[in-house]
Amino acid sequence: MTIEVKVPVLPESVEDATIAGWHKKPGDTIRRDENLVDLETDKVVLEVPAPADGTIQEIKASEGDTVNSDDVIAIIEEGAIDAPAQESPPTEAEAPAAPAVAEPAVSTADTPKLSPSARRVAEEENVDPGSLEGTGRGGRVTKGDVLNFIKGGGSRLEERVKMTRLRSRVAERMKEAQNTAAILTSFNEVDLKAVMDLRRKYQDQFIDRHGIKLGLMSFFVKACCEALRKHPVVNASIDGDEIVYHNYQDIGIAVSTERGLMVPVVRNAESMGLADIEKNINHFAQKARDGSISLEDLQGGTFSITNGGVFGSLVSTPLLNPPQSAILGMHTIKERPVVVDGEIVARPMMYLAISYDHRLIDGKDAVQFLVAVKETLEDPARLLLGL
Repeated sequence: MTIEVKVPVLPESVEDATIAGWHKKPGDTIRRDENLVDLETDKVVLEVPAPADGTIQEIKASEGDTVNSDDVIAIIEEGAIDAPAQESPPTEAEAPAAPAVAEPAVSTADTPKLSPSARRVAEEENVDPGSLEGTGRGGRVTKGDVLNFIKGGGSRLEERVKMTRLRSRVAERMKEAQNTAAILTSFNEVDLKAVMDLRRKYQDQFIDRHGIKLGLMSFFVKACCEALRKHPVVNASIDGDEIVYHNYQDIGIAVSTERGLMVPVVRNAESMGLADIEKNINHFAQKARDGSISLEDLQGGTFSITNGGVFGSLVSTPLLNPPQSAILGMHTIKERPVVVDGEIVARPMMYLAISYDHRLIDGKDAVQFLVAVKETLEDPARLLLGL
């Protein structure tokens, strides 16, 4: 009996998907629930498992094709799959004769770091893949790398690669934010000595109690939640000619992955403790990087935080994540001389930035929000006292 493999029903916010890669080809056997194909949407990669044991009879969509919900993309001939028989090594009499034509000096068929086009050129030109250095993502060797090696590195080569759905969607949303919102950015700086002293003092006990490290991000999330409570307009959004005020705080945390930037949402962060926030952030970051994050994890959010400091950024102007009206930018921590009680001392300082939609948020609200975040981080006892 033949079974049709269809594109799963896509969420309302996703119009279509792109065939990212097949894991089987016609004639291959496959087991029930084994991943057959990856579909790339604007936000995540979806895995489509086989509905039954059988053999791939036909593949109806090629890599790069655009498909919609319920489109038939493959046909499986259902049937039991026997375990592969264990073959014994051939005896001397059975051993195949040496080939009449010598094999190529180099075979790159099993070299995973070569792109298909690079592998073909390397085989044609008899290039040892071990001599190549890849400039592609993850060290992957491109066709340009092989040609450059052949020509002695003197040529000026280019390679065109189609944008992924995620990268294209990020570009679209970022441009939409610039075209729609009246974006301004305000800056301040924060002395993180108190937070770092707390982490240093209680880190071991925190790990023993909660099974996770106490990071900086959880303090920033809690500080933002307190500041959003005091300045609710920063937590609001514009919908047509109406302002939507949210009585909850769903905080998006920007995560950089190989596929691009993702912003999973920690929901109801205002009611969480530091340990729960750290666990949520760690959970979402892992899912984003291994490709298992879902659309539901990325949707919504009333305010976002992005940390360019992990890449060494000293100061920047973060871009809004529509329809949110504000985003906080964290930056690298630097020991700098500051004046404390009339004396010059070295303190771990960080520049903070808030970008906001001036159509909704006045400069006064944005600045006061940033000051509230600064005050909470410089005196974390405020979190316990609700100040």
